[in-house]
Amino acid sequence: MQQPYEPPGTEPTAEPRRTVPSAGPQQPEPSPAPPRTGPVTPARVLVVDDDPTVAEVVAGYLERAGYVVDRAEDGPTALAKAAGHWPDLVVLDLMLPGMDGLEVCRRMRARGPVPVVMLTARGDEDDRILGLEVGADDYVTKPFSPRELVLRVESVLRRTRPAAPAPPLGAAGLSLDPAARRATKDGTELALTLREFDLLSFFLRHPGRAFGREDLMKEVWGWDFGDLSTVTVHVRRLRGKIEDDPARPRLIQTVWGVGYRFDPSGQEVA
Repeated sequence: MQQPYEPPGTEPTAEPRRTVPSAGPQQPEPSPAPPRTGPVTPARVLVVDDDPTVAEVVAGYLERAGYVVDRAEDGPTALAKAAGHWPDLVVLDLMLPGMDGLEVCRRMRARGPVPVVMLTARGDEDDRILGLEVGADDYVTKPFSPRELVLRVESVLRRTRPAAPAPPLGAAGLSLDPAARRATKDGTELALTLREFDLLSFFLRHPGRAFGREDLMKEVWGWDFGDLSTVTVHVRRLRGKIEDDPARPRLIQTVWGVGYRFDPSGQEVA
């Protein structure tokens, strides 16, 4: 199903953004995205969208930013292309004909870990939450700014390729190896998404301190703006994987009026 698309150069209005000067009259051609910095070997991005206009514009911006881009118009084609050349990241439309983006995400994750940036229709909060629930690492709402999408892609990839891996971390039966991107609980490996891994790493590095959702969004996601429900969903998912009883969490505790605190002692708060 095709979604409404906003021409390049305009900013989305569905969610709070930074205040920026007006871009002025719309230009016939989009300005190039800023060059990508990072590893010499360019990352491969798979763009999956059934709207050819959206796919072409997104692919163009990503290519100008230095990425190798593959395109697919539906789920089966996306899975086939991923099998031929495994992507470093997938930009995935939620509303696809036949096999929707959620199913594509599930099937790709069953084959191997891959970061996913989900494209969703503006205002469909339930769809965005569902995308995060199945493991999407980020989302951008339609209509969107292609330049913003490039920055989101860069942010996600930067976290998958850390320049200087931190030393191993551990507490409360949890062990985390940032260099190997591997986490275990009581010796059993945890199946964590990119953001869940980064969130757990942050908590392990700051035990006993309370952080607001805004703080976590800035420190873990690297965003100064965005939908705070993103943090809520990821905390809930992480609790489901590390807590003995996620309904009564002892490790990641809610601090009412503030946010969350990681307590390695696991003592229940009355």
